[in-house]
Amino acid sequence: MIRLRNNIILPLALLSAWLLVTKYELFSPYLLPSPQRTFTVFWQLFLDGTLTRHLSISLLRVLGGFFCSCLVALPLGILCGRSTRFHDFFWPVLEFLRHVPPLAAIPLIILWFGIDEASKLMIIFLASFFPLFLNTYGGIKNCDTKLLEVGSSLHFTAWQTARYIQLPAAVPSILVGLQLALGYSWRALIGAELIAASSGIGYMILDAEQMSRPDIVLVGIFCIGILGTLINRLFLKLTCKLLPWQGKAGDD
Repeated sequence: MIRLRNNIILPLALLSAWLLVTKYELFSPYLLPSPQRTFTVFWQLFLDGTLTRHLSISLLRVLGGFFCSCLVALPLGILCGRSTRFHDFFWPVLEFLRHVPPLAAIPLIILWFGIDEASKLMIIFLASFFPLFLNTYGGIKNCDTKLLEVGSSLHFTAWQTARYIQLPAAVPSILVGLQLALGYSWRALIGAELIAASSGIGYMILDAEQMSRPDIVLVGIFCIGILGTLINRLFLKLTCKLLPWQGKAGDD
């Protein structure tokens, strides 16, 4: 109960400040609509189905890009962590790409993938790839050498070493990478929906900005933040179910 109270103190303080600022018109209502106005617009968009449609499309894009990232980043991180040859072969290109923001590659992505869903998924993929890859690579690479020595003394094959020693030891790092990659997928959503989108929560925000509707912009921002938070909490719940000791360690 005490923890719950602590969690809501800052949100309530920010909401109160927002109410006071808009009540006394310290900022123009054109720039900062009131909470009442924002909630009214949210309810209208929810009732007519606009908000649900945009959110569902954006959610599918985020999950699609995240899933593609998992398919590539996880095995590549494991291979680079286990094999010096793989590491030396892939690392120069990966290190170069890691420093290129996905938004900087939008013109090239449009030329290669067009303006359909593939280009949007590609931007989300690029944004979420490296957090997962680097955490997977680090988890495999930093496996306790004593455990590897035990496997060597038991004459484990390379497959057995990876399966019974390195992968279990890397699970906490991989889970952190998955959590970060999921967050980066949401952060890349607006950039992905800059590409000739006609739907999605990012498109709704950009369209509202062009129509000078800050109330709709705030609704979109709040929806992204709330939905992202809920998905992250669901991910943490699943993590605690699969790895109970991780949850206990996080509570201490």
